[in-house]
Amino acid sequence: MVTFILFVVIFGIVVISHEFGHFLLAKANGIHVVEFSVGMGPTLFSFGKGETKYSLKLLPIGGACMFEGEDGLNTKEGEESEGSFQKANVWSRISTVFAGPLFNFILAFIVAFLMVNLIIIREPYINQVVEDSAASEAGLLAGDKILSLNGERVYLFEEVSLYTALNTDKEIEIVVERDGKEFRTTLVPRYDEEQDRYMMGIVNSDMQRVSGLKAFRYAWYEVRYSVKNTYKSLGMLLTGKVKRTDVAGPVGIAVNVVGKVYEETKESWQDVLVNMLNIVMLLSVNLGILNLLPLPALDGGRLVFLILEVIRRKPIPPEKEGMVHFAGLIFFMILMVFIFFNDLNNIFLG
Repeated sequence: MVTFILFVVIFGIVVISHEFGHFLLAKANGIHVVEFSVGMGPTLFSFGKGETKYSLKLLPIGGACMFEGEDGLNTKEGEESEGSFQKANVWSRISTVFAGPLFNFILAFIVAFLMVNLIIIREPYINQVVEDSAASEAGLLAGDKILSLNGERVYLFEEVSLYTALNTDKEIEIVVERDGKEFRTTLVPRYDEEQDRYMMGIVNSDMQRVSGLKAFRYAWYEVRYSVKNTYKSLGMLLTGKVKRTDVAGPVGIAVNVVGKVYEETKESWQDVLVNMLNIVMLLSVNLGILNLLPLPALDGGRLVFLILEVIRRKPIPPEKEGMVHFAGLIFFMILMVFIFFNDLNNIFLG
């Protein structure tokens, strides 16, 4: 029950922030919001205020902010009013569509700021070099601060771990700061049977607490790390480097992520809070990035049509655009069913 409540709260926060972004910019641009809903499926509770219906749905996943005239559909009785989505100027529509993912990133930053004030930060310092490791042979020393990996700037030690995990058997050029000067070297991570992963052979124990203005900078680093983690994971998924058992939907997240994290940390309310905040940040970044993908039915797909309208200086017929998004919606519904059964398989048979 606790896992279910945490899951509903976490998903609710992430979804509401996304839909609220659409809602707020729609109102600011004079676009009529027909319905603002949280959840999917049958309506449990609803009420009307002004021109908008507010609904709570049965399934605690997803949500919607429906505009009048969206996809060529007249969602009000009679003719479309001046508040129709299609009658707003193209830049108003672009800002309204983009606001959903944007608010996910804003939420992620706010949550990251709260989180870094509660946790211990690890900067990319090397406190110990393991003997006979790739790092020792590359000439790395205790006290070095890692600046970049293959030209990619790093700010947190977690970024070093992520990069090593994604570049298991590839040569990595490392730039470190040593005594105020830059030192360059290369190494190839080695597989450690005991740890069951590839490792450079470095240890980091340089932990510090941050607060105040400094927390803003580290909050940005945490969000940046989450963004990198998300798009690199997407790349691995598209190239077949991620196994089916590594993919999780709402059920898998509830049981394998939220549930397990809660069970492992429930003895300390602060650990539970920090880990739940971290899940909110990761899910919010994930939702923001996924919605920006240029696919039908997603915000990114809608932005493609709007950008084409800017280029062509005339809109794509809304009926045709609506058909494309409807096809995309059917695809994602089928995908959700597949992910649902994949989650059940991973939980009970995995």
